[in-house]
Amino acid sequence: MQTQKMLVVLMTVAGMTLASCATATPLATTVESVKNTHWLLVTLANQPLVTDTLITLNFDNDNIMGLDGCNRYHAAYTLNVDNININKNIATTMMACPEPIMRQASSYISALTQATGYKIEGEQLTLLDAAGKPLATFKKQIVELIGTSWRVTSVNNGKQAVTSLVKDSTLTSVFSADGKLSGSAGCNHYNASYKVAGKTVKMGAIAATRKMCAKPEGVMEQEALFLKALATVATYQIDGKRLELRTADGALAVMSISQ
Repeated sequence: MQTQKMLVVLMTVAGMTLASCATATPLATTVESVKNTHWLLVTLANQPLVTDTLITLNFDNDNIMGLDGCNRYHAAYTLNVDNININKNIATTMMACPEPIMRQASSYISALTQATGYKIEGEQLTLLDAAGKPLATFKKQIVELIGTSWRVTSVNNGKQAVTSLVKDSTLTSVFSADGKLSGSAGCNHYNASYKVAGKTVKMGAIAATRKMCAKPEGVMEQEALFLKALATVATYQIDGKRLELRTADGALAVMSISQ
């Protein structure tokens, strides 16, 4: 009888152990997604980058976009855990740049189309080919508007065109952490309040001093266009050292570079 009881206990324990093993699930490996992240190129297939070129890679939920060192580009992409598939038909603008920059841009776009995997380690993103070899590495870029300073490079002229600045004129924008925007409009200083929510910007009323400047020629007309364009800003995008301020319908209002 004692032996029979021992057998029943052993069978019960064994059954519980088997049930536990059957229901246990392996530990899942968490892979950080690239969705809605922003990056600056650091290395490209172990080749040196052309000095002072800017190459960026930005992911939203379904598309990539950025600068290839010369032109803007965009394409669709899909993810499956740590696998990535970037549409081979990458669209780019058609601006011409010096030959070394164009060759680098071509190599970069080729690297994007070859990418089948990726890994994120801290502040670094690496795109991998089918064999797991690095194609390009990136560092995370800061895309927050608050607390940044910019020098304006072009302004919407109110006629559906964005034009460069009058020679020898300087326009600036400082987005202080206290919600105040200030800077030089070319002749006068201006200020306004602003609020940021995600990628949207709400501008308050813009006030400016009332000095008159005769030189450089055209600076006062440019100032009026700049302040008018600034008042229409509804969204922003920071890409590397460049800031684009756009209207609610997506038109470019003001373009700047970081100071």
